[in-house]
Amino acid sequence: MRITTILKEIELPKEINIKEFHNCYFPYIQNICKEEGWLTFVEREEKSMNAFLNSNICLVILDNKKVIGYLRGITDKHISTYIAELLIQKDYRGQGLGSLLLEVSHRMYPECRLEVLATSGSKDYYEYKGFRPFYGMRKGFI
Repeated sequence: MRITTILKEIELPKEINIKEFHNCYFPYIQNICKEEGWLTFVEREEKSMNAFLNSNICLVILDNKKVIGYLRGITDKHISTYIAELLIQKDYRGQGLGSLLLEVSHRMYPECRLEVLATSGSKDYYEYKGFRPFYGMRKGFI
């Protein structure tokens, strides 16, 4: 489903908007990630930009015109949607903005289950949202 259609069905807080990723948002996303200690998007800028451009789902959330968070994911469009990152700027947490991004991403592919990559710090958040733990592994090559 198109994001414009989805956003007509969702009530957003005043001054909050959700948009599909555009490369003009990338420096702001990098800053949010840097504040969080996620340095991949800063240190591997070109590859990170390509990851954003090649993701099926890439949403930014804005307060007025200020980027305050994002969600990036990939999907097979039939069974699984994998949420690779969901990050909200610290000052904006606890307002349901991450939930809005998850809802929009699910409505884009409603027949798919959501799988999330969670850190130990976000585990409680996802369990509170009804996600259940499953075991996974990661190996880096760079």
